Amino acid sequence: MARETTYMTRLTHFPLCPHSRSIRLVLAEMQVAHTLQVELPWAWRKAFLAMNPGGNLPVLELDNHMVLCGTYPISEYLAEEYSKHRSDGPAAPLFPGDIEERAEARRLVDWFHTKCHREVTRDLLYEKHYARAAGIRGHSPDSEVLIATIQNLKQHMRYIGFLTDYRRWLAGDEMSFADLAAAGHVSCLDYLGVIDWDKYPSARDWYVRIKSRRSFQGILDDRVPGLAPPNYYADPDF
Repeated sequence: MARETTYMTRLTHFPLCPHSRSIRLVLAEMQVAHTLQVELPWAWRKAFLAMNPGGNLPVLELDNHMVLCGTYPISEYLAEEYSKHRSDGPAAPLFPGDIEERAEARRLVDWFHTKCHREVTRDLLYEKHYARAAGIRGHSPDSEVLIATIQNLKQHMRYIGFLTDYRRWLAGDEMSFADLAAAGHVSCLDYLGVIDWDKYPSARDWYVRIKSRRSFQGILDDRVPGLAPPNYYADPDF
């Protein structure tokens, strides 16, 4: 008699991928049991590309064998699925509120996962870690790129502060996927030690609140070989 195989939800991610971090936070907030599989985003492994031809992270393999690639389909699927099937407690709504509030949350998700990633996170991660970890010979951080991205970072941190000066959370009175998407990027940048928190008190207050949630513990435990975070990185009340 053939042995029945039990499948478990699995997230393929990279510890310093902001998109992956946002989905890890979602899964933790919703208490979705899952395993983690690390994938090097610069490796372009054939087996990974066979699963996700786009080559981007994260990828969520569900226990029903469905494969979801990227933050948009994953978050939308989970928002629909876990509005119907909750575990032993209320699931954190990813897009709470009325139609206008949900649209605002989605706007801010796009702001961080597209605009902030393009203007800040992608280049800083490449210059400070990805290029070296990928073994690119002769690479040294490009000072012009670093200066430009740090300038862009200032604008995004001020924007977080602006939003939280007028709202309890980024998109409104309730935490949403907008906060988790932003936290994915901010936490990666915080790991790199490029945020001068004293200049952004409102953004810092928001980050302390989200950083103190139980769902954030796995993010704070992350360590990347050859790149240590600042001493305050794992301190929820830094």
